[in-house]
Amino acid sequence: MKILIIGSGGREHAIGKKLLKDNPNIHLYFYPGNGGTKLIGENIEGDYSVLDLSFFSKKNNIDLTIVGSEFILMKEIVDLFKFYKLNIVGPHYLAARLEGDRIFAKSFMKKYGIRNPKYEEFDSYDKAINFLEKNIINSLVIKTNGLASGKGVILTHNKNEAKQALKTIMIKKKFGDSGNKVIIEEFLQGNEVSIISIFNNKEIIPFLSSKDYKKIEDNDKGLNTGGMGAIVPNPYMNDYNWIDFQKNILEPTLEGIMSEKLNFFGFLYFGLIISNNKIYLLEYNTRMGDPETQSLLPLMKSNFFKLLMNAFNGEKINILWKNYCSCCVVLSSKGYPEKYSKGNVIKGINLIEEPFYIAGADKKNDKWITSGGRVLNIIGISSSIKEARNIAYKKIEKIQFNDLYYRKDIGLF
Repeated sequence: MKILIIGSGGREHAIGKKLLKDNPNIHLYFYPGNGGTKLIGENIEGDYSVLDLSFFSKKNNIDLTIVGSEFILMKEIVDLFKFYKLNIVGPHYLAARLEGDRIFAKSFMKKYGIRNPKYEEFDSYDKAINFLEKNIINSLVIKTNGLASGKGVILTHNKNEAKQALKTIMIKKKFGDSGNKVIIEEFLQGNEVSIISIFNNKEIIPFLSSKDYKKIEDNDKGLNTGGMGAIVPNPYMNDYNWIDFQKNILEPTLEGIMSEKLNFFGFLYFGLIISNNKIYLLEYNTRMGDPETQSLLPLMKSNFFKLLMNAFNGEKINILWKNYCSCCVVLSSKGYPEKYSKGNVIKGINLIEEPFYIAGADKKNDKWITSGGRVLNIIGISSSIKEARNIAYKKIEKIQFNDLYYRKDIGLF
């Protein structure tokens, strides 16, 4: 069995490790992969378009392709693979817009009565500024309409900060064309929850809940990142909140997907917030989250490949989980998510126990060196979040490299 995994981070390394652990005879390919994926499969080197990847898959008889990257989903890779009758995990382009086009996603939520924060959408800087001038502004969230690697969301506390955020996004183009349109959304105070689910073309089956730590600094301060850590399960997701999620988020989402003929085989991620005892949907992702995946997969009892194939064939899905908790801490290069150094030698990887995942590191001349902003994902697993957290941070004490940075509060709540 040959599987191609598209992406280059800790999420892709985690997916590969889980597949290989459950099915040792699987042969893994990664594009572009990283230093960790190179140790468990083959990295495809070169600059490949989605068409190139389809040719590679056809030529090498790839049985299944799994897409980790959100950007490549918006390049219609699933549509192209299906045209060539190649098996692939992920949404076709129209469904991928649930993540890749926030205005489309918000309209979808509104149409199907999915509870979400109030918002306004703007296609010009002047219109957005005019809205701010005419309204009493407290805390707001300014979002790029398009993809920005999880970084295109800016929380503002007053009118001046909101104006500055709009200038950063729409005039200075910090996030490129993804900021051509923006959403101005009410800020909800509360506890965020991530729920990754698998979709078999007719049912959405949730995984365990998780909590993602998006900000770069402790106590959720500073810039948004791709994620600085995660814990599973989310301590705020009690039975009441699960019922609320099912009724007001999951079920109307499924109704909307089926009604709009957006159904697909793959993953659907719900980014949620619990505010005033109600669950609100902040965003969809149409692939597995990073670093939530790194916290979830070590707790999965079920054979991941068989789970994917059951979903692919539209069969009933029953996921078994270990009765444990996990804590993932992301080790990054100082300066991330903006400018950071590369090429720093990493010491201590050989001293830590599994599970851990390589995110932005490569191995050269038997030495691990940093190659990205997020470098390593260190995981602790135990019967409680507190103990899982302790295990993760004990492992981190063994790791050293210049400009090493990580949050100290992952797992505290």
